[in-house]
Amino acid sequence: MRLFCRFDTIVKVFVDGGYMGTLIEGAKRMFGYDVEVVKRAEQHLFRVLPKRWIVERTLAWLTWSRRLSKDCELLHTTSETMILIAFAHLLLRRHT
Repeated sequence: MRLFCRFDTIVKVFVDGGYMGTLIEGAKRMFGYDVEVVKRAEQHLFRVLPKRWIVERTLAWLTWSRRLSKDCELLHTTSETMILIAFAHLLLRRHT
């Protein structure tokens, strides 16, 4: 509920194929989200799934930061700050 109040501009949520059932209907009913399930077509073939590569690419960028490669922070606010610093460093490096 706190996340919904903080991020009230979110209208569409992409979820993995494992999130089937009452979660999707609950998100639609409670928050008005448009929930789209991204499923794999075939198990043994590599295919880029829509929208999923954006999340995986972003997480790969974060693992370049040495401090974020291990989860050793005690407070979640410290982890959030380190993520913001890592993205600022990434953007500054790409801008120059």
